[in-house]
Amino acid sequence: MKPKVAIVAAGSGSGETGGAERFFLGLRDALQAIGLDVELLHIPSVEANFDTIEESYLRFYDLDLSAYDGVITSKAPSYAVRHPNHVCYLQHTMRVFYDMFETEFGEGSPGLNRQRALIHALDTAALKAPRTRKLFAIGEEVASRLRQYNGLDATVIRHPTNLTGLREGSFRHLFMPGRLHRWKRVDLAIEAMRYVKAPVELVISGAGEDAERFKALAAGDPRIRFTGWISDEDLLALYQDALAVLFVPQREDMGLITFEAFHAGKPVITTTDSGEPARFVEDGETGFVTAPDPVDIAARIDRFAADPALAEAMGRKGRQAAEQVTWEKVAVALATALELPFTPSAG
Repeated sequence: MKPKVAIVAAGSGSGETGGAERFFLGLRDALQAIGLDVELLHIPSVEANFDTIEESYLRFYDLDLSAYDGVITSKAPSYAVRHPNHVCYLQHTMRVFYDMFETEFGEGSPGLNRQRALIHALDTAALKAPRTRKLFAIGEEVASRLRQYNGLDATVIRHPTNLTGLREGSFRHLFMPGRLHRWKRVDLAIEAMRYVKAPVELVISGAGEDAERFKALAAGDPRIRFTGWISDEDLLALYQDALAVLFVPQREDMGLITFEAFHAGKPVITTTDSGEPARFVEDGETGFVTAPDPVDIAARIDRFAADPALAEAMGRKGRQAAEQVTWEKVAVALATALELPFTPSAG
């Protein structure tokens, strides 16, 4: 009989398919591919206010997972579960109580700081041994935060995208996919376009709470186009014909956009404070890692616009780097940590 494993997924229940949702599906499929019986459990986690956040921690703590031989968690607060064979492959803690606290609240009120301290204490207790047999992180950015705020070490294993059909086409427009949220710094890309000399279009896809603000900032520049939410088919087409992919978030956990761009044979322009993308993009080889300054970003855009062959060559190197990141490596590491028998592929 195959070992039975639960992947406990914390989610808003919005039904949207983003990076987190693709992560859970990719992890499930990878574990099944090495011979495990995997069930993906979607458990609501509401972050509307601190009361609902506390309720979410309790919801996971109270889960009965005794029917499973092993449990894998990832996002906060799923790792509050209780199971003797629990491994966490951490996507992120609640960032608003961590590295983005000052960005959102400044010094914070006494009440907010008490809440922050409580979240840190809960997370540290839940993530350290023996409650968690082994702690993994999806990237160096997440592992660094764990060391800084929780005093915990994690093994880093990057995972790929499970968006299929990515391929190289022509090199026409700049492409910026993703959630339209202030932490993604779409405004920085819009500001950079004011300094771009080349007649190149910036296509921005996705939806989010800051969409209207970004559209207002871009008003009057005919080179900037917003598509709104798009299907995977349209997403693939925009990747396919991109000159380069612009990805300039603030301290991003992972950023599957980087891997998707590389698999489409496209270079990535990112910034030194963009977190994991800045660690994975090799400056001058697979894209550009520049200062988070609109003038500097514009200079890199103009360089690609003047030399599409350079973009093509960098994109080719990016694809080679992305191909080394596989779901099987992730699945084997997690199954080994759970001490469950598995069958790796012959390849």
